[in-house]
Amino acid sequence: MKIRKTNPWQWIPTLYITEALPYVTVMSISVVMYKRLELSNAEIALYTSWLYLPWVIKPFWSPVVDLLRNKRWWIIITQILLGAGLAGVAFTIPTSHFIQSTLAFFWLVAFSSATHDIAADSYYMSVLKEHEQALYVGVRSTFYRIGTIAGQGLLIMLAGTLEVYTGNIARSWSLMFYILAALLLLMALYHQIILPKNEKTVVSEKVSDRHFLRNFMEAFVSFFRKRQFIAGVLFMLLFRFPEALLIKVANMYLIDPINKGGLGLSTQEVGLVQGTIGVLGLTVGGIIGGIAIAHGGLRKWLWPMTWSITLPNLVYVYMSYCYPDSLLLISSCIFLEQFGYGFGFSAYMLYLIYYCRGKYQAAHYAICTAFMALSMMIPGMFAGWIQEQIGYFYFFLFVMACCPLTIWVSSLLKIDPQFGKK
Repeated sequence: MKIRKTNPWQWIPTLYITEALPYVTVMSISVVMYKRLELSNAEIALYTSWLYLPWVIKPFWSPVVDLLRNKRWWIIITQILLGAGLAGVAFTIPTSHFIQSTLAFFWLVAFSSATHDIAADSYYMSVLKEHEQALYVGVRSTFYRIGTIAGQGLLIMLAGTLEVYTGNIARSWSLMFYILAALLLLMALYHQIILPKNEKTVVSEKVSDRHFLRNFMEAFVSFFRKRQFIAGVLFMLLFRFPEALLIKVANMYLIDPINKGGLGLSTQEVGLVQGTIGVLGLTVGGIIGGIAIAHGGLRKWLWPMTWSITLPNLVYVYMSYCYPDSLLLISSCIFLEQFGYGFGFSAYMLYLIYYCRGKYQAAHYAICTAFMALSMMIPGMFAGWIQEQIGYFYFFLFVMACCPLTIWVSSLLKIDPQFGKK
């Protein structure tokens, strides 16, 4: 039977919006929701940072996704699980034991989302020819960003609007999560119909399974034998250390009232400032960072990008000292900080590619992304507790005091001057 050819525009945008939404739900929306439900900053930071764990251990179960069933099946089943998990969050928010219940469902969403990432990216490569992969790489990244803005911006603004109309915070967030759950289930139904079935199967025999797993173990061991291993791993873990502290507390700072040291923004304003304007700053910074490296190479731009990812954090020191009440000024500060982060993060991502050159590049990159997730998970777990002990102003000073770590690990790197040039 001849397989119908499907235009990639029919499924790439929706697939990568679907990939972005659950990730930002677990990492960002959950923080705002728990803050509005009056959990302490220490509890929020600790609980939500643990949700990074599925992305930390993702490389270890990616072979399971490769060996069992096809990627199309994994995409559909994980999207159904995502919808069910989000519906579970919505159902349990108004209950008396909402903390334990919602966290359990967020864990389901996190594991399903990490698995969906593996399947979606692998499916993209197995369905499209090489020239098509290159052609649509910009499309997939663009719609991933659109999904991020929709999650961190529009969905949080929707929850804030519902808070105003219903007068009930728990019910408002429950309704928002029901809407998101319905959207994910609709995506699963749509992708069941539209996703092409011309997927190339890489592993088909039991002997190939054993060979695949043996290669995976060889790739894992060889990662720790690479040149500059210690410097590389320290860079992966510590380059974003100040940002990992900051990002976990930023939304809580924007929401907390002035008498607690925050800025007292409404839920809609947080969605606009952080989830929309901030994400735009991050995106623009990343695009300009990529262009800069393409013209001068990674080594040339490493130090400007190192300063870029650290110095703009000063805007939080300024805001926590001056308490600006202008939404335009606050938005400008957030845009500047996120622009600097996006510009500096370009160096981080390209170094991962540089570190993974050679045999087993794909497997080594997957391990690097595990260290990347770990670098955000561990500092984030303690960020809320530290903030509660010293207050917002001194917490942001502490973040700045951690910036020498970023500078130190950058100084350890030895990079080919030609790497990254166009």
